[in-house]
Amino acid sequence: MSGYDRVAVITGADSGIGKATAVLLARKGFNVGVTYRSDREGAEGTAREITGAGRRAAVRRHDLTDPEKAAGAVDELADELGGLGVLVNNAGTGSARPVLDMDLGEWREVLSVDLDGAFLCTQRAARRMIHRGEGGRVVNVTSVHEEYPRVGSGPYCAAKGGLKMLARVLALELSQYGITVNTVAPGEIATPMTGQHDQPPEPDSRPGYPLARPGHAREVAEAIAFLASPGASYVTGASLFVDGALGLMGPQAAGALESAAWREG
Repeated sequence: MSGYDRVAVITGADSGIGKATAVLLARKGFNVGVTYRSDREGAEGTAREITGAGRRAAVRRHDLTDPEKAAGAVDELADELGGLGVLVNNAGTGSARPVLDMDLGEWREVLSVDLDGAFLCTQRAARRMIHRGEGGRVVNVTSVHEEYPRVGSGPYCAAKGGLKMLARVLALELSQYGITVNTVAPGEIATPMTGQHDQPPEPDSRPGYPLARPGHAREVAEAIAFLASPGASYVTGASLFVDGALGLMGPQAAGALESAAWREG
C-alpha cells in the first residue's frame, strides 16, 4: 500500500463534481484543499462539510484564466495542510460558439482554464510528490468530449482531448516515482455546469441515453475516489468513462435522428 500523503487538492470544488469529490475524500480520511474561481460561499460550504466529516479543510481562490498565478494555490494548500498526495484537476469551463465565429481570445480562455491550468497545477503537485518519495495520484476530470466531438464546443473538446493525452504522457513520465495519472470522463451530470444546480437526476428523463437519466455528481466522485485510492495502484494512463453508456450511442442515435438540427449545436 502506498504511503502517499492523505492530503488532496481538488480544483473547482465549490459545487458539482468537485464538491462531491472533496466531501467523499474527506469521508475516506483525506484532509482536503478546495479551490474556487468566483463562488467563495460555495467553497466555504464545501469546507464545512469536510470539517463535518472530521477532516481538515483549506480554501483558496484559483482563477485559471491566469494559470501561472493560479497554480500557486496548489503549493499554498499543500503547505497549509502539511503535504499533498492527490491532485484532482476538476476546474473547467466551456464554450457554445462555432469555431469559425470564435476569436482567439475566447479560444485561448477555454484552453487556459481546461488545459494550461491542469498542466501547471500538475507540475506543482508532481514535484512535491517526487520530493516526498512516496508516490501519489493525479486525476484529471475531462468529459466524454475527450473522445467525442460536439458542435459549438471546439476549444472545450480540444482541451479535454489534450488533457487526456497529457495524462497519458505523464503516466509514463511519472511512473518511476510511483505516481499514477488517469482521467475520469463524465457524460451529462446534474450540476450547475449543465444548468441543473446539483439537483437529483430525474429518472427516465433522457430517452436517448442507455441509462435514461443524467448522472449524479456523487457517481463521478466515486470513480475519482477509486483512482485516488491505494487500490488503484496498478491503474495509470487510463480513461474511466462515467456516462451511462452515452458514448456508445453514436451510430444508434444517428439512425434515430429525423432532422439536421444537430448542426446548430
